[in-house]
Amino acid sequence: MLEVQHVTAGYGKLEVLSDLSIQFRPGRFTAIAGPNGCGKSSLLKAIMRFLPLSKGEIMLDGKPLEKIGRKKLARRIAYLPQECFCPDYMTLGELIELAGHSRYELVGGPSERDRELFSQVLKTVGLSDRAGFPVNKLSGGQRQRAWIAMVLAQDTEIILMDEPVNNLDITYQFAVLELVRDLVENHGKTVISVLHDLNLTAAFADDVALMRGGQCLISGTVEDAVTPENIESVFGLKAQVFEKEGRLVCFPERSETTVFC
Repeated sequence: MLEVQHVTAGYGKLEVLSDLSIQFRPGRFTAIAGPNGCGKSSLLKAIMRFLPLSKGEIMLDGKPLEKIGRKKLARRIAYLPQECFCPDYMTLGELIELAGHSRYELVGGPSERDRELFSQVLKTVGLSDRAGFPVNKLSGGQRQRAWIAMVLAQDTEIILMDEPVNNLDITYQFAVLELVRDLVENHGKTVISVLHDLNLTAAFADDVALMRGGQCLISGTVEDAVTPENIESVFGLKAQVFEKEGRLVCFPERSETTVFC
């Protein structure tokens, strides 16, 4: 269980998270949604201890994260940021090998088990035949799957993703999120991901955390959280929500009022 308890954090004097509390249920895909600048990415950074807390605590299985060493934390939680970069010369295989660093001994490299895992994650993301390719020569959709392969190679129980389908066309968006769905259903992972599209959220997530102004205003299952009332409360936008072939669909109404948050 990953639990955020009354967390306040920011950058210098700028407070971006304010008395925020939320529990993330294990073995579920939780989508974090909300207006731009509401603190979604900062919440993930706070969980990774990249953003120091001024108040509150973040607990993992009842233990404060600050008492867990960084190497041990890397064995429990993997993180995929919005933007990922690597040198032009680095191949996909080399990138995947770096992901297992937290398991390596002080002297030595990947074990036989590590290499079997690396082979398996490349198969999982459909890139087994691209291990020798430079990462930066892969297509956009392949690159995103490559970065997902990297976090899978960390072999953690919890995976944090910050807008994993940003800048991808709809085909790749569905392909990536179907992969994420498979990680939850067939590999027992707990995935927490920032998503902007409520329709993608409704299609793939189990739970939703709706944020505004540095706080989590609403959290719960997709069915309970994605409602016209909650969408208006969080986004300031009127929308119809209806079911289509067993899936919720969000249909925003046009408005003459622009809301900045």
